[in-house]
Parts: sequence; C-alpha cells; structure tokens
Amino acid sequence: MLLYLSTLPKDRCFQDDVQSFRCTSSGYGVHPPIVQCRSCGLVYANPRYEKNAILHNYEEAIDRLYMDEREGRVLTFRRNLSPLEKLVRPVSARKLLDIGCHIGVFLEIAQERGWEAWGIEPSRWATEQAQRRGLRVTASILEEAGFTDEFFDVVTMWDVIEHLTDPTNELQEVNRVLKKGGLICIHTMNIESLFAKLMGPRWPWLMEMHLYYFSPCTLAKMLEKTGFQVIQTITQGRFLRLGYLISRFEPYSKRASRLLQRLAEALWLMGAPVPINLGDLFTTYARKTMECPPHR
Repeated sequence: MLLYLSTLPKDRCFQDDVQSFRCTSSGYGVHPPIVQCRSCGLVYANPRYEKNAILHNYEEAIDRLYMDEREGRVLTFRRNLSPLEKLVRPVSARKLLDIGCHIGVFLEIAQERGWEAWGIEPSRWATEQAQRRGLRVTASILEEAGFTDEFFDVVTMWDVIEHLTDPTNELQEVNRVLKKGGLICIHTMNIESLFAKLMGPRWPWLMEMHLYYFSPCTLAKMLEKTGFQVIQTITQGRFLRLGYLISRFEPYSKRASRLLQRLAEALWLMGAPVPINLGDLFTTYARKTMECPPHR
C-alpha cells in the first residue's frame, strides 16, 4: 500500500549526493516512494537503492556540523544510558558494541561509566574522529567486522536501524555476537506516533536516507523473528542546541529560521541545550532468548 509518493527530483544523481547521508542532513520531505506491507504493517521505501551504493555514500560522508552538536549528544546519551544499565544482568556484564557509533559520543559516555566499549561506523571521517579520541572504533559494518560469536553483553543501535538496507540480516548478526541473555537496545522513529500522523507528508523524518519506518509493534515482530524477546519500550526525546534546533526549521521557512536565529544570537542563547520530545522517537530493549540461523 502506497503511503507517500516519491519527492526525489527526476534528474537526481544518487551517487553524487553524499550530503543527504550525513547525520545532520536537513533533507526533509525528499525521499523515494514509501509503502506499507498489507500483511505485517512494516513501512519502508520502495524501491530502495542498492546496498553498495548506499554504503559508499555513508563511507564518504563528512559531517562537521555533528561535531558542533556534540554537547547535545553528550546530554542525550548520559540520560539514555541509565535505563539501559538497569536492565543489564549481571552487573559484571560490561562488554558493549555500538553499531553506527559515528564519532563515538555514546562510547565515551559508556566508558566513563565503566563499560568495555567497541564501536563500528561506515564513515571513514567519523571513524578517524573517534580514533583520535582514543576510542575503539572500526570503519566497518557488522557482518564484516569479524567479531566472534557471543562476544558482547549489550549491543546498541541509536538512530541506525532505519538506515539499513536489510535490518533483519543486521539483527541476525546482532544475535550471533550477543551472549545468551544479552541485551539489544534500538532507538528509532515511530511512524505510528501521533505527531507523525498529524504531520503526514511534512513529518521531518521522511527523508532519503531513511529506508525503514518502524513502530513499536513492527520492530517487536522483527526482533521476535530474529531470536529476541522485547522487555521494554519507552518514548525518548533528545537534547539539541537551540541554534541547531532553529536551523532545522529552515526547510520549512527560511525567513522564520533567520529571524529566530537573530533573536537567539541577541540573547546569547544559541548554545543553550533544549530538551525535545515530540513523542515520535522510541527505544526498545530486547533480550536474546534463542540462537537464530543466518538470514539469506
């Protein structure tokens, strides 16, 4: 069932548009056709780009604005790590893998709290930034990273699963590298949220780099198929610098964005952290309950 028509320009050259695959891209409303499976309810882009083409753009992506937004991520991850830690058993289980860790902000927070943390990230630029800070980050994707079976106690995916060409395969790989009883934490957008429904085609998360749009229900179904049992789902927002938040309005109204920016600059508030929670972002925690055969 078609939900949203394609808004990509007809002369669009995908391979040359690395900028649309930065974490801080503001390409709202530009996307392939978005459809919903009549059987399971999963929402996804169709047709989707080839895996190798998408991976190339992520490998080449350079996102200096993300560096400017580091403090907002620090506040977000410090808050988000606490509910995860309450679910880990036993307390001595401290090996963690962050998939799509980018410049490694979450890894830094986890290490501060005593975790033995690894990260993988396709962007070569982001990996270099993380490595310069002494973090254990590899420029890779999970299926090529070479981790042994049942190595980690916890695997996290913050704003990652919606970018994957084959999320089922990724969850199969997570199952392989997680110990029995290990925890997976997935944070993503909620296509069934009230805000998403109210915004319709103007919902800002409808973007070219997002290939899947989950709800807590459809994500739970995929996790159960891949050997996990959902134990908790919560709504979680994030912290943003006021200046960055104002810049997110530009695709909707450049004039309003400029006026708000001038006001924030005059009041010396551009760097002020602002908590944002519109109810359209959620985190699901699930435990590995069974081995899952490789997905083909």
